[in-house]
Amino acid sequence: MLERKQLKDRTQVTFVLPAETPDGPVSVVGDFNRWDPAAHPLQPRGDGTRAATVMLPARSAHSFRYLAAGDYWFDDEHADSRDGTNGRIHT
Repeated sequence: MLERKQLKDRTQVTFVLPAETPDGPVSVVGDFNRWDPAAHPLQPRGDGTRAATVMLPARSAHSFRYLAAGDYWFDDEHADSRDGTNGRIHT
């Protein structure tokens, strides 16, 4: 799931997944963090989910995917669009 909060010239985007699906650590990776798995690991939240928040420029589009333990790449079904194997988010 994607949560967004519009700010003046930026958009705060929170990438949210269930706490245990998939099992183990998960990171959101994309062109906004140079596809670096260490940049945005998802952290547990009090509501039983885990999330990572990034700030993106307003009126922009970015490719992203999730990377879980065991080199397991997967997509967010709530992405705004697709770009080949990547999801796209539009701010």
